[in-house]
Amino acid sequence: MLHFTKMNGAGNDFVMVDNRDGQTTLTGTQIARLCDRHRGVGADGLLAVEPAQGGAHFRMRYYNADGGEAEMCGNGARCFARFAQKISGQAGDLSFETMAGVISAKFLGDLVQIQMSTPHSLRLDDRLHVGGEVLHVHSVNTGVPHAVVFVDDLAGTDVRHVGRALRYHEHFAPKGTNANFVQQRTADTIAIRTYERGVEDETLACGTGMVACALIFHERTGAPAPVQVQVRGGETLRIGFEKAADGYANVTLTGPADFVFDGVTAA
Repeated sequence: MLHFTKMNGAGNDFVMVDNRDGQTTLTGTQIARLCDRHRGVGADGLLAVEPAQGGAHFRMRYYNADGGEAEMCGNGARCFARFAQKISGQAGDLSFETMAGVISAKFLGDLVQIQMSTPHSLRLDDRLHVGGEVLHVHSVNTGVPHAVVFVDDLAGTDVRHVGRALRYHEHFAPKGTNANFVQQRTADTIAIRTYERGVEDETLACGTGMVACALIFHERTGAPAPVQVQVRGGETLRIGFEKAADGYANVTLTGPADFVFDGVTAA
């Protein structure tokens, strides 16, 4: 039997597992079954707390709902930090290793602020043929790859159809990309919707996607940090950053990380 905790970060939901003893081994098929919303617990992904291999407090393992391991998840990282704090009793800030680098977390009341890995591979205004039209597509890797498209009607955007076409577009082969659609609300606020690779559908929020959209919004408009990002789940999160000569530094993501329930299930 598998003991787990269900958590939610701005609408992104996760199965959390304490694997500090290394005794839990799950296959991709088992993880996909746990994340299945009809036959399992239901989640956008699974996060496991494991012993650090370097100098951090913990190691974060993140698996998408399809059972495949991914480099990073911003909303998941906030949930991971609060879960790791709870099960370990660790006081104050903590750090954890991910496939995208070491992430640090601060606890600000009910909110968690995580220091993101350094963004890279920024590209602006690629013109791609998608579904019979040409889209102006921006992209950046914020731990995982993201494509960003600005739209005039976010509510009317067919995120599932166009997002899937972008996710599998040859421009992003062979690994594919997450796809984000953005509409500016105010001088420092954007609203976004995201099609997530690995979930293979629109999700209520995506932390690395929020960061990608905020940085590209800054590139397009010069909007100062922090940028406020409204997500489909209803929350507004805050993206901090510093523009550096060779890119960006001190990129942070601040938002909620909530416990939902504890449970036991057959793995």
